[in-house]
Amino acid sequence: MQAVHFGAGNIGRGFIGMLLNRANYHTTFVDVNDAIISEINKKQHYTVVLADENKQEETITNIDGINSKDNPSEVVTAIVNADIITTAVGPTVLPIIAKLLAEGLSERLQQNQQPLNIIACENMIGGSELLKEKVLEHIDSKDKTAFESIFAFPNAAVDRIVPNQTNQELLTVAVEPYYEWVVDASAIKGVKPNITGVTYVDDLKPYIERKLFTVNTGHAVAAYLGYNLGFETIKQAMDSSKVSSLVKSTLKETGNILITQYGFKEETHNQYIEKIIARFLNPHISDDVTRVARGPLRKLGKNDRLIRPAILHLEILNEEPTFLAKAIAAALQYDYAADAEAVSLQEKVKVKGFAGALREVSELPTNSPLIPIVETQIEQLKKMH
Repeated sequence: MQAVHFGAGNIGRGFIGMLLNRANYHTTFVDVNDAIISEINKKQHYTVVLADENKQEETITNIDGINSKDNPSEVVTAIVNADIITTAVGPTVLPIIAKLLAEGLSERLQQNQQPLNIIACENMIGGSELLKEKVLEHIDSKDKTAFESIFAFPNAAVDRIVPNQTNQELLTVAVEPYYEWVVDASAIKGVKPNITGVTYVDDLKPYIERKLFTVNTGHAVAAYLGYNLGFETIKQAMDSSKVSSLVKSTLKETGNILITQYGFKEETHNQYIEKIIARFLNPHISDDVTRVARGPLRKLGKNDRLIRPAILHLEILNEEPTFLAKAIAAALQYDYAADAEAVSLQEKVKVKGFAGALREVSELPTNSPLIPIVETQIEQLKKMH
């Protein structure tokens, strides 16, 4: 079986590539990083290390790579022959790979009528849906009916922490033991790919929001409050009772939303929260707070990990999201000079004040009840120092 995977970075190799290998796929990695692609073709294997006290290693084989910038025709051929296509390139890169993917799928329409599932494994909501939208922009109108009948873009929710790292071997990657890969079964065309470790569900939204409102929200809270209080790593921040209690309280707020909206059992969800917090405390995968906090403009987006649950908390529970608001307040004060988005955010704050910057970045209406709640928490944060 043939898999084509766009993105040969740490997530691609250490998560998706590992599970594809376990499922006996031959995986062709597609990337523009010539050093990594050359090493894949030279070595034809790499090592995944589980970041815990045991440091268990797994060798990934049955691989090759294509530099999509230098050899786009080879990528087209690989797509024509693929049994599955996956991505782990980052949300902003999906539109960039769409044109080449469209070329491959157009050629496949002429040569191979077997159904094909294209799954974007990105840290976002609706990644595959976005990829499909961008691919369709490059598909000839006469081919669109056939395209829709053969190709599927099932959305997915993925979760695995891959810490920032430097290894002696270029391809070696350390990952946390925990992972989750959930795929929308209702959108699959043809036979469901038999990949151990993938959970197929008929309604993906509860799982996407559970992950977003627990893992992403919790990580962001630890990062922004940790930075605000002077900590350098997530582990240091979580070892502080101030930060850890605020993370737990925030996840209690988001948990109440999830339990009310999707019917998760309270006891089961509380166990999930404890599991996530234990991951943040893993000393083998602790990241710098500035890496986890990077991109505050995106993370303060209206549909992202802080603003969306805060709004839902007001709408669904009719209660003030005190701890989410405190995290938003910390994010608004994030001023790491090496982060372009942080610099841009602080320029907005300087010109428009916290409330004005929040309205603009998070696309909140002028009379949003969330704004005064956040302003109160900005004042409260000062008292924590």
